[in-house]
Formats: sequence, structure tokens, C-alpha cells
Amino acid sequence: MKSGSKRKRQARLLRIIREHRVPHQEALRARLAAEGFAVAQATLSRDIRDLRLVKVVGADGKPHYTLPEEWENIAPLDAILPALFVSAEPVGNLIVVRTLSGAAQAVASGIDWEEFEGLAGTIAGDDTVLVILRDAASAGDVAAAIGELAGGDSR
Repeated sequence: MKSGSKRKRQARLLRIIREHRVPHQEALRARLAAEGFAVAQATLSRDIRDLRLVKVVGADGKPHYTLPEEWENIAPLDAILPALFVSAEPVGNLIVVRTLSGAAQAVASGIDWEEFEGLAGTIAGDDTVLVILRDAASAGDVAAAIGELAGGDSR
């Protein structure tokens, strides 16, 4: 079994969902296990909830998991941050994230979808995202996580 992180496991789960019509959780667990990610049913249920996967009935009448439509329009944060990130500075229960000009909306959407612990929401301008956290204790950790996703530190 791979000692993959939650992020790696969920990335693999998303790839499986995009590439295969998986009818139920047990089939999904089997596919993950075949790729080296053995998970308990409870963990898989949490991943499905976290990723907002939905079960739909295809034209053939058979159910399968898929991504909500809006997922296709939001790039994963770890894919866009390395190219768009400038800095992240925690200030109380807020984080000021600076991006390249015109990139703040995409980065804010990615941060919202990431669902960091304590995240209340984001507000985006042209090159700045205001990340609002429920408490100041989370700000340093979330700023560090954003910097890490960008490929470095919070600068």
C-alpha cells in the first residue's frame, strides 16, 4: 500500500472518476486498492463528500460517480498557484494573498474549493485575495499551506 497523503489519494480518486464509470463505493475502493491506495469505507465516504462527487444515472440506466459540473470549470489550487502566486501574509484572522494581475478570481475559487480548516470564505479583486478565517489561530497554518501549494513558502 502506498503511504500517500490525503491529497494524493483524492487526486487519484478524481482521476479514476474521470476515466471510468464507477457504479458504487465498493468498486471505487477496489480501483483505489489496485492502484496502491487501500482505504476504509468510512475514509472513502469522507473523500466522496470532500470532493463533492455525485452519483448520477447514465443514459444506459446505470449509476456512476461523477464530478459536479462546476468542478470542470475550477482548476485545482495546486495546479494554478505555482504560476500565479506572489505572496500570502496572515493578518489576524485574515490572509492577504497576492497574485499576478488578473489571477485573484481563479485563486480565490481554488481556495474556496480546498476547504482549509477554519475557512469562512474569500473575496477577490484583480490581484489580491482576502481569505477570511473563523479564528486567528488558523491564519498562520493556512497561509503556510497556501505557500506550500504554490511551491515554496508564504514568502
